[in-house]
Amino acid sequence: MHHTRYLLTGILFSALWASASVAGKIGLESAEGLVLFNFRFIIAGIILLVYATLVQQDRLPKLNEWQHLTIFALFNTTIYLGVFIISLDEVTAGITAIALALNPLLISTMTALWLKRPVSRIEWISILIGIVGVVIAAYPLLQDSYATVTGLVLLATCMVAYSFGSVYYASVPWTMSRTSINGWQVLIGGILLLPVTMFFHSKPNHFDLRFWASIAWLVVPVSIGAVQLWLYLLKSDAVKASLWLFLCPIFGLAYASILLQEPITPFTILGTLLVLLALVLGQQQTVKKALFSK
Repeated sequence: MHHTRYLLTGILFSALWASASVAGKIGLESAEGLVLFNFRFIIAGIILLVYATLVQQDRLPKLNEWQHLTIFALFNTTIYLGVFIISLDEVTAGITAIALALNPLLISTMTALWLKRPVSRIEWISILIGIVGVVIAAYPLLQDSYATVTGLVLLATCMVAYSFGSVYYASVPWTMSRTSINGWQVLIGGILLLPVTMFFHSKPNHFDLRFWASIAWLVVPVSIGAVQLWLYLLKSDAVKASLWLFLCPIFGLAYASILLQEPITPFTILGTLLVLLALVLGQQQTVKKALFSK
């Protein structure tokens, strides 16, 4: 029973987490990306903090915790997701799903550098294979104006920001609940993004049904639902949990093809396979422990 529940939880997490690119792409048809995500961050932050305060009865952050939360929010939300939604104007949702799958490799490499641990040859090779995979997948799309070089550079920027934010989070001895940390960092990230959103405002926004449907999906199933499922997976088995990230590019490509009619070419399939190979190579110890642990 527990095994079945864990399996269903992992599949549901991957399916929900991978849907963010498509939901964001749909929302962009009604509003500017930064406006869309500002609403997402602030609404999600308020919901999480109301739950943390009223249900969990969590305390307010202390002085030094505000500093940690702000730095974490800057990289994990403001820069990462702010740049991510801008990149969706330049690349397909499918390509973003493939590229963001490389985050676990970047996180493990940054962690090694942060802790001054030598990065192994296989780790560097896996990152190189992953980058080549993304480039191959994007190659025909660049020719057909489905993606731009600027978009790929923006994707790389947000991946580095997210990876740094994750490493920073892991280095802080938090004494707050995960719900409070998530709530505050999302809210602070949205507030930090507001000046940027106002500065780059250039076209009218339509707060129609499509806009609010996109917001609702990004807030509830993705920002709240997927994160809670991820925390459950981590609590059950942190080693096996990381394997569910491997499914995200597959779900992402399927959503992009079915819902957005984005093209899937032999280049896309080959690039995806290379990214999955890179993930397995880069985390081969994790995979071995997960597959052969009792």
